[in-house]
Amino acid sequence: MLEHKNDKWYFRNSSLIIALLCIGPLALPLVWFNPRFNKTIKVIISIIVIALTYYLTIFLLKSLQYLNQYYQQML
Repeated sequence: MLEHKNDKWYFRNSSLIIALLCIGPLALPLVWFNPRFNKTIKVIISIIVIALTYYLTIFLLKSLQYLNQYYQQML
């Protein structure tokens, strides 16, 4: 997984990390099309990204629920 100067910009580790942090699971095709990763690494990264997306979505929904309850109490 070393970066080479001839790599395309969208296959570089830094670009993949930024894409995963910004758009989450929508960046998974960049991981799967990357020729430097073997299938095991691709599956591990995909599972981690999907699990994080799931838990962050649950966290967001619960936070919105608590905010809604808070504002209902203020009325």
